[in-house]
Amino acid sequence: MDQRIEKLAKTIVNYSVDLKKGEKILIQHFGAESMPLVRQIVKEVYKVGGVPFVNTYLNSIRRELLLGSTQEQQKIHAEVDAAMMSQMDAYVGIRGDLNPSELADVPGDKMGQYLSLYQKKVHSEIRVPKTKWCVMIYPNYGFAYAMDTSLEGFEEFYYNVCNLDYSKLSAAQEKLVEYMKKTDKVRLTGPGTDISFSIKDMPPINCDGKFNIPDGEVYLAPVKNSVNGKISYNCPSVYQGYTYENVVFEFENGKIVKATANNTEKINEILDTDEGARYIGEFAIGTNPFINKPMKNTLFDEKIAGSIHLTPGNAYDISCNGNKSAVHWDLVFIQTPEYGGGNMYFDDVLVREDGRYIVDELKCLNPENFM
Repeated sequence: MDQRIEKLAKTIVNYSVDLKKGEKILIQHFGAESMPLVRQIVKEVYKVGGVPFVNTYLNSIRRELLLGSTQEQQKIHAEVDAAMMSQMDAYVGIRGDLNPSELADVPGDKMGQYLSLYQKKVHSEIRVPKTKWCVMIYPNYGFAYAMDTSLEGFEEFYYNVCNLDYSKLSAAQEKLVEYMKKTDKVRLTGPGTDISFSIKDMPPINCDGKFNIPDGEVYLAPVKNSVNGKISYNCPSVYQGYTYENVVFEFENGKIVKATANNTEKINEILDTDEGARYIGEFAIGTNPFINKPMKNTLFDEKIAGSIHLTPGNAYDISCNGNKSAVHWDLVFIQTPEYGGGNMYFDDVLVREDGRYIVDELKCLNPENFM
């Protein structure tokens, strides 16, 4: 067994979900390539006296099911999986399918049906608020191709990122948490972007390896109706199998009133899933010092140092502005010079310029402090 896999499995079980004796954990994985990590997680679960359950999925099969699915079928599927999820104390999800675009040609009405009837019930209403959970990917040729590198090169990058010293990152991010607690107005600028909103009295959350591997972000929900302006996301995003690029949102009093992309019709179908899909459920700041370019995978891209993500859809209960939706889509805007630069202001004070923190309290988050 690769020692890097052993280290990662130990981190997941003992740190990320902090599994205790007698606790039940559901491990869901997509794609056969992730089996070595799944097996090692099961071993680590038994070592701490936990009770593991494993579900294996293939997106090629999910695609066939979705193409002909009915509302009744989705409701039954949701009831069955919700019953199982409700008995779990912890959850680990591992994405490892070779083709991340396998679901790209599933019609929008079928995908919307899946999101509203299955995803919302099983994950948004049970897994996220009621279990200790962690989601991640597993390195394979598909992810290596997306990052334009060899599989060996991607594996080296993956384990460096995933096995970093999260205690050190957590301490640095806590400085940002404290700064954001004192902040009311946030303003973001950059190419095609000038947007502002309030975060007053919204609790910031330090994400340091508990919910995602890799991790590295601080997030909260902005005041729901306070978002105004325009944002031009510069990071491609794969959502339900389709790659969206050149996404631009315009806001008035919190609501997305205009949305364009490389497929404007398709993106508006997502935003019309329900009332909450056109409002923002999360504002987050990426901090992972080892991630500096997108690979069309949200778990990595949203952690890019010098980035933010502004998320249409559901707000997490732990930092909630009241917005509820079957959608939760982390779209990323990078402010480093390589991607056009940009500024972040807290209460009209410039705190980050072209991706680098310039106020003394937050300079500890600049990547050179972790190398």
